[in-house]
Amino acid sequence: MSHPFELEEACPASMKIRRAGTGIVRAPDGVASGPFLVQMLLSSRKDGEMTAMRAFLEPGTITHWHSHPRGQLLVVIDGVGLVQRDGGTMIEVRTGDAVWFAPGERHWHGATSMSPFSYISVQGVDTGTAVSWMEPVEITEDRP
Repeated sequence: MSHPFELEEACPASMKIRRAGTGIVRAPDGVASGPFLVQMLLSSRKDGEMTAMRAFLEPGTITHWHSHPRGQLLVVIDGVGLVQRDGGTMIEVRTGDAVWFAPGERHWHGATSMSPFSYISVQGVDTGTAVSWMEPVEITEDRP
């Protein structure tokens, strides 16, 4: 993989362990308001398979608008974050919370200005991709 969001051909054919703290790299430019780190846990371009990653965002870093063709499950593993779907209210999430974004639902997520934010995300692959990245988020209201 030349960058962490470039997907492998298919998921592993047998059990594979990804140790905590290994394979952590910087996310590519153009997907968030600032740099953040990711650990790909599962990667595939094969339709119907899943991708999964662990992400580590510094305070104030938020993703750009994006969507997932088969939806996304996001599980907060540390810190305090914000999530918002297009046209919806910005909502604070905390360690242990789980968020589902429906297939094709335009949304963003990220760290509050006062807390780092880490999560595991799982998303399905359709037509060889698991995410469509869009423009940066313009925050028009005060955020924590």
